[in-house]
Amino acid sequence: MSENKNDLLVVKNLKKYFKTKSGLLHAVDDVSFTIGRGRTLGVVGESGCGKSTLGRTMMGIYKPTKGKLIYGGKEVDLTDKKERFAFAKKAQIIFQDPYASLDPRMTVGSIIAEGMEIHGMYDEKKRQERVAELLDIVGLNREHANRFPHEFSGGQRQRIGIARALAIEPEFIVCDEPISALDVSIQAQVINLLHELQEKMGLTYLFIAHDLNIVKYISDRIAVMYLGSVVELASSDELYANTLHPYSKALLSAVPIPDPEKEAQKHRQIIDGDVPSPINKPKGCAFSSRCPLACDKCRESAPQLKEAAPGHYVACHLV
Repeated sequence: MSENKNDLLVVKNLKKYFKTKSGLLHAVDDVSFTIGRGRTLGVVGESGCGKSTLGRTMMGIYKPTKGKLIYGGKEVDLTDKKERFAFAKKAQIIFQDPYASLDPRMTVGSIIAEGMEIHGMYDEKKRQERVAELLDIVGLNREHANRFPHEFSGGQRQRIGIARALAIEPEFIVCDEPISALDVSIQAQVINLLHELQEKMGLTYLFIAHDLNIVKYISDRIAVMYLGSVVELASSDELYANTLHPYSKALLSAVPIPDPEKEAQKHRQIIDGDVPSPINKPKGCAFSSRCPLACDKCRESAPQLKEAAPGHYVACHLV
């Protein structure tokens, strides 16, 4: 996969395996991609495909089994405690569950200021000023700093999580399904906030989600994951206009169309069968047991991610 000088982050052959009683669970299996500075890479796929594990491994929350992460032109050793700590100053994460990700015993002000204290940023007075500033930025009131998480709604808690992620002035943020636990009416507010923050601060995102319409709206490029691997990667417009992988086609066919007439005429592609076990992955293509187009070659050898068109990568023997 080609790299250029505008890439803030490069992931090469990243793997994360977990040991279980039944064997190795291949949660993230040989994933590679780049993210340009100030851009957004969306990651989509079924539950259990490895999206969140990918984001957490990139952040060093999980130690990678293998692979490289290059940030700003320099390789980051996520297994080294000092390097991981330094990288945390540049990269943060917004967690999926706004209820579980905030310490109920800490005030909002303490939660937001914690990262600044750990990294030795500012004196106490300046930290409090920064907390008030961040609360304003995410659409909350300054007096909210003295309250506890249980006093807020889900949407407000996620705004607190965003303020916490912004506190140490990172360049890169992993958004791990940041809206999936929120009401639909609140989702749009959080998405618009993230979009505005990116434009104002030049942030770079890895945006993980299930909702393909939201991913298309916020992402410059989209990676489709299946059973721990990326099966298709392209710009959001190209992916929707020229979908190549059978799995991607099935995913996009499930996206509802606002026009009732077009929705009624749409052909929905149903995927038969169950997702194979990530412990006992199929010999060939992981999607071959569910793909209506699978041939003998698909069952014998795993396809590599290749460039089928400029900037459009797909892992399929039939493309």
